[in-house]
Amino acid sequence: MRLAYVSADLGVPAFGQKGCSRHVQEILRGFLNTGTTIDLYAARIGGCPPADLTLVRACEWITATTQAIEDREQRGITANADLLEHLLSQPIYDAIYERYSLWGFAAMEYGRMMGIPSVLEVNAPLIDEQRRHRGLNRIACAEAIAARTFAAASAIVAVSDGVADYLKAQGVAESKVHVVPNGVDPDQFLPIANPTQADSLEHHPFTIGFVGTLKPWHGVAELLQAFLEFHNRHPKSRLLIVGDGPERAGLQEELQRWNIDAVAAVTWVGAVAPSEIPSFIAQMDIAVAPYPQLEQFYFSPLKVFEYMAAARAVVASDIGQLRDIVRHEQNGLLVAAGCTKALTAAFQRLYEAPDLASRLGQAARETILANHSWESVVQRVLAIMQHNPSPPQRSRKSTRARNAFCK
Repeated sequence: MRLAYVSADLGVPAFGQKGCSRHVQEILRGFLNTGTTIDLYAARIGGCPPADLTLVRACEWITATTQAIEDREQRGITANADLLEHLLSQPIYDAIYERYSLWGFAAMEYGRMMGIPSVLEVNAPLIDEQRRHRGLNRIACAEAIAARTFAAASAIVAVSDGVADYLKAQGVAESKVHVVPNGVDPDQFLPIANPTQADSLEHHPFTIGFVGTLKPWHGVAELLQAFLEFHNRHPKSRLLIVGDGPERAGLQEELQRWNIDAVAAVTWVGAVAPSEIPSFIAQMDIAVAPYPQLEQFYFSPLKVFEYMAAARAVVASDIGQLRDIVRHEQNGLLVAAGCTKALTAAFQRLYEAPDLASRLGQAARETILANHSWESVVQRVLAIMQHNPSPPQRSRKSTRARNAFCK
């Protein structure tokens, strides 16, 4: 099968180090492993491909000249015509798969035009997210493009029930929406003994860890507060934060204000290549997904699948899809979202009961092996493609995407 994979979001560097980048790479890897030939059309390539993705032919077609919101929005809209030109210049693909972006509609319309399966992957309600956290000028235009894209897709993959509910609220037919949670490659996260079980606390401090982008909705501020309380009781413990983001400087300043003596106990690793993440998770005794209480929780967090694949003891907020993945006291611990006292209590409980931590970790990995590998994710997507073809309309009369209604 020849597949066009499209990512038209400038905030998603396809071969970068962000969580969204890792998601793109794992989906590409999963398709490649089925023998699929892939052409990647990315607004931002973001570096060289990993060694096992060099067979993916990559095309970067958007150039953003400024950071101004208006300019970026306009460039995202006009880029549809360029993408359509690229797609039409190639022999007709067997299928097209797109990661939903704010301004992209050409890929799904190409799929409908060509009469091929066109699957749209939706990871978040991007309009709401952009408006709240980054700034959005052309709200009506973004809404029109979303409706246009959702209508053109032959099927839509939602990464969580929260995203599926959002799509249905936008008028998308329930039969068109398929919930396929994220996954993990368990072979990359081979379990090892918990560090403090393999060594004494003198040689390896009890380590609480987090992997992810440092943004407000990931709850790192709450994690810091909970760790400081735990550290007061166990001064040889440490917090390992793997990832970077706009909140880092502010969090470091807050840490110094709260407890200058604990600054040395927190390790800020920064952004790392996806291939390095398993080695950092292996250092953790407890791995945390400390989401705050959010009005809308639509995440399918990669970090949680990775923690579980590595057989770590997971502490996660009792919110959204996390309740379906982490079963309290069976393969992890759930705590009230945003409650630092509950986080601290969970840390203390696992510290005092290493056998419990080990049992939860092993059960977590078994959950991943049974239900959440990237291989199973891609197989579900392929089945969706097979059962949701676009109606045949093969025509090349229109060689320019229509942008006029957004000007």
